[in-house]
Amino acid sequence: LAMKSLGSEGLFLFSSLDTNNDLYLSPEEFKPIAEKLTGVAPTSEFEEEETSDPSGETLSVVAKFQPLVMETMTKSKDGFLGISHVALSGLRNWTAPAVPMSVLLARQFKAFLPPKNKVDLGDLWWIIPSELNIFTGYLSNNRFYPPPPKGKEVIIHKLLSMFHPRPFVKSRFAPQGAVACIQAISTFYYTIAFRIHAEFQLNEPPDFPFWFSPGQFTGHIVLSRDSSHVREFKLFVPNSRSLNVDMEWLYGASESSNMEVDIGYLPQMELESTGPSIPSVIHDENGNVIDSRDPSGEPIQFVFEEITWQQQMPWEEAARRLEVAMYPFKKVSYLPFTQAFERAKAEKKLVHSILLWAQVLPPPLPGSGRTLRETVLESSPILALLNQSFVSSWSLVKELEELQSNRENELHSKLAALHLEKYNFPVEMIICLPNGTVVHHINANYFLDITSMKPEDVESNIFSFSTNFEDPSTATYLQFLKEGLQRAKPYLQS
Repeated sequence: LAMKSLGSEGLFLFSSLDTNNDLYLSPEEFKPIAEKLTGVAPTSEFEEEETSDPSGETLSVVAKFQPLVMETMTKSKDGFLGISHVALSGLRNWTAPAVPMSVLLARQFKAFLPPKNKVDLGDLWWIIPSELNIFTGYLSNNRFYPPPPKGKEVIIHKLLSMFHPRPFVKSRFAPQGAVACIQAISTFYYTIAFRIHAEFQLNEPPDFPFWFSPGQFTGHIVLSRDSSHVREFKLFVPNSRSLNVDMEWLYGASESSNMEVDIGYLPQMELESTGPSIPSVIHDENGNVIDSRDPSGEPIQFVFEEITWQQQMPWEEAARRLEVAMYPFKKVSYLPFTQAFERAKAEKKLVHSILLWAQVLPPPLPGSGRTLRETVLESSPILALLNQSFVSSWSLVKELEELQSNRENELHSKLAALHLEKYNFPVEMIICLPNGTVVHHINANYFLDITSMKPEDVESNIFSFSTNFEDPSTATYLQFLKEGLQRAKPYLQS
């Protein structure tokens, strides 16, 4: 009946708003359309509570944004053949931040403060907990408008909205949410490092959804323990790798429609405070309100005390802790490709390498990096063996293609070429000697196929199931690693 009344594209739009799938739109579900038609967005309860302090300090934040370099998308190699101009219109038209500058209340940043039981250097906690895992699956692709942010989501939604009007504070796939860590402590201040996994919806009806998912947002905030003052704030998408954004877009009016995937490079996406937060109302020593400008009309200059840190840790260590919180499989260090071979040679170990097409592949693609890292690579027996006998690396195909074509370093070019010879889409797991010789490899699709079979149906004894582990994936991957060690024994003994 709904299909008959609305047609497939009308039903697609209706379904994107009907979040509980009851075929009725509540006022809350209809809200995005109301805001679109009226141009008025109501203030959230959380914001109302925060704006009740008229004399609180304010923080000025500027947005810096350079659009995606279209030439870095793999589809650009064939001139985007077969991709309608409409599909990429939201991406092509996004050339500047939605809000170049915003003035925010310092107290809104209290969402970044640690809970009462997390007060030590290096302590971790979730600002926005992840609600997804390998068992819960993932959130719908068929959505255009973000759900109203609640609680601590409000400030993160407000900040990300400076880039684009449709940020989804919780990504569709695990690991989602925002995690934080105490990086430095003083008597009155904290430095908090944080990492956020969020994404943007670039299209609106009648176009189909286009998801833009940076690898991560990270940054730090220096704020007082009572959140009345923010000394500095910075949030950014890291741009040190050659690819840092995943993109996915639908080609039809249903969840099962064809989905196109691509990757690309975003040169700059960052927010930064212009200086410390300052009082919105200034009082003299007698408590009288005074003008914020001196007699000559110049703004009054504030002098801030220097913060003396009693404990602090390097940014790299804080970032590593945040990464392990998001990705437990990274309890094993995954080194850059060439560094892994240098370390393996020095420690006389094998290289365990994961080679994949993109950082994130959507769940409909079997054998994705996401499936691996949420299952076998997180398991204790695998972590233990990798730490003991291997040096691990996690690389993108495009990065190795660039290494291979760089003739200035023949060794790196050769190492990359030996890897690429064995690669098959979407993910290849490779074990090799420190000189690059591949002793064993398995494609993720094949790996998932055999681990979903009954033990008696698996012909090859190379990937036999072990009765010591209940999980066939863990047992099979363990066998793969041990087989690699066995094949490399002549080298390791020499």
